[in-house]
Amino acid sequence: MKNFEFYNPTRIIFGEGTIARLRDQIPQDATVLLCYGGGSIKNNGVYDQVLTTLSSWEMIEFGGIEANPDYDTLMKAILLGREKGVDFILAVGGGSVIDGAKLVAAGIPYTAGEVWDIVTQDVKVILGEALPLGTVLTLPATGTEMNGNSVISRRATEEKLAWVSEAAFPVFSILDPTTTYTLPAKQVRNGIVDAYVHVMEQYATYPVDARIQDRQAEGILLTLQEIGEKALEVPPDYDTRANFMWAATNALNKLICQGVPEDWATHDIGHELTAFYGLDHAETLAVVMPHLLWHQREKKADKLVQYAQRVWGLTGEGEPLIREALDNMIDFFNRIGMPTKLTDYQIDPDQAAARIQARFASRGSRMGEHKAITSDLVAEILRMSR
Repeated sequence: MKNFEFYNPTRIIFGEGTIARLRDQIPQDATVLLCYGGGSIKNNGVYDQVLTTLSSWEMIEFGGIEANPDYDTLMKAILLGREKGVDFILAVGGGSVIDGAKLVAAGIPYTAGEVWDIVTQDVKVILGEALPLGTVLTLPATGTEMNGNSVISRRATEEKLAWVSEAAFPVFSILDPTTTYTLPAKQVRNGIVDAYVHVMEQYATYPVDARIQDRQAEGILLTLQEIGEKALEVPPDYDTRANFMWAATNALNKLICQGVPEDWATHDIGHELTAFYGLDHAETLAVVMPHLLWHQREKKADKLVQYAQRVWGLTGEGEPLIREALDNMIDFFNRIGMPTKLTDYQIDPDQAAARIQARFASRGSRMGEHKAITSDLVAEILRMSR
């Protein structure tokens, strides 16, 4: 196991009825910028619960943060926050809203240059430099409610980039599984796949005798496989949605990655598919990961065999065993309604390969746990997704 330092300051408040706990978490004298998305929280009752709970707080609202939050939209929130003198950010929604709110929290106090420099990591935001952020999660998927990660799109330049900072950890996150009850099936499906791939990015690398982390990762994968189809049922089942929500948080709260190598090439490639073609984040992961793992099967053989045996209960050895395990992954994704090929979206794999190869080549990108996946290999992987 590699050396590591673990830090996670986020307080999790989990369970039905916990939105009322907001009043215990935000200073009474705070001026709060409430960030949310397209308005679904106004239809499912969450917005009213938040406003009722915080009726005695000074509240400034900013709605309209889109999926794959756009930098230009977030700059409007940042300018509003500066104008109104806000000193606390509250994000109510899914991963995109929370990711966007993280940049808002970091961007309001940053006036030394362009806020985009935070995303490109030309500027490193250190602990204490961002405004405090709290969240009310309504869409389990990204784990952003309990980590310091944020992914921001800039549609004007067709870019989608991740930035990471300890300053971006929420100070608290409220997770009420009943807030997921009105989610469309597609968003539930996306959340399950997103969480699953997050785990695999931290697990399907190479062994370092990190037994706790491996078992934790396998437990999350098994849970998602067990509840995946049931999570799509209507009416929703509380226990299923609770396990789904907590699994998604644990998939990327920085616990299972401690002391182990990480990949993230699937995410790097997926971000470009979103930037160029507008696919949902989880959709990009599903059309890349099974093919990337097969392409990299020799380097990842030990962990993929372990995945086959422990997560799918398969027996055998070598490439046939790995192929069976990846076919099981594809079948699981398909059973919950998630396509696994670019051609399912009428995207030409050869065209996508050429566009994304060119972008990675221009950046000199090398990806994966060994930094061995070059732009040429990315093109090979994308051409397999047909």
